[in-house]
Amino acid sequence: MKIVISIGDCNGVGLEILLANHKRVSKLCTPLYCAEEALLKEAARKLKIKYPKSLKCIAPNAKIPPIKPAKICAESGAYSYESFLTALDWTLQGKTKALVTLPIHKKAWQLAGIPYAGHTEAMRALLKPQQNPAIMVLGSPKLYVALFTDHIPLKCVAQSIDAQSLKNFLLSLAPHITKAPCGVLGLNPHAGDFGVLGDEEEAITQAIKEANNALKQRLFVGPLVPDTAFVGKHLRYYVAMYHDQGLIPLKTLYFKESINLTLNLPIIRTSVDHGTAFDIAYQHKADSTSYLNAVREAVFRVKIQEGKTIKK
Repeated sequence: MKIVISIGDCNGVGLEILLANHKRVSKLCTPLYCAEEALLKEAARKLKIKYPKSLKCIAPNAKIPPIKPAKICAESGAYSYESFLTALDWTLQGKTKALVTLPIHKKAWQLAGIPYAGHTEAMRALLKPQQNPAIMVLGSPKLYVALFTDHIPLKCVAQSIDAQSLKNFLLSLAPHITKAPCGVLGLNPHAGDFGVLGDEEEAITQAIKEANNALKQRLFVGPLVPDTAFVGKHLRYYVAMYHDQGLIPLKTLYFKESINLTLNLPIIRTSVDHGTAFDIAYQHKADSTSYLNAVREAVFRVKIQEGKTIKK
């Protein structure tokens, strides 16, 4: 099974993780790396590690950037974007079964003139899903959090919440929930305290009711009080109204093992659930658990898509 891997920002921990785990990943699938071999060899030299044998590369259409550990550069941003585009194209063409992305640096993308805040936003714009928008889900087998809004300024969250949009989001998420119920967080402290601390919960309540009615089951519950929603509830799935609301508890509990998964795309795409970690780049301190889990998840979803009955 061929799975393509975009390398992310070469100045972060991505190449260290890639090189250190080639043998392990090769036991799970046939990995194809979207990078020039020369760049990967340079990373191996900087890390003072042996370059893995049988490593297969796909060269993106971009100039090879110099590796500058922990530096935000337009050159590395442009290369990571082209690595992603090449990997995406190969997957869309069916040359590979799934796409796994290593972390990019959003500022480097901005410096390179790329108009997207990250992979998910780029795929929403480039693939334009017809029926449902792409959904960012992060998690581990014990806890998954779907983000109603993801990479937008916090000041824009409240105005983004309306009953119809949230209902559509819940309905598009519903087929991916394997263990009910799914908790939906309120936006305000105390979930608004019956309107004392905000009225956005009225729209959230309406969306939950209408989604459940459409599904003819009580799949979604809430709005839950955000600061206690993860305490003793034993739910596997949650919907957060904004990025940090859902990811602070997730990363506190399962940071190393959690992954990023994009739903409602015409392809399978998984990713690590961490950034470029410039503070530890090229220091042999990067943890590989999230990367390996992202590859495993991609393989699992390919097998399910192919109709194979397997246990995760």
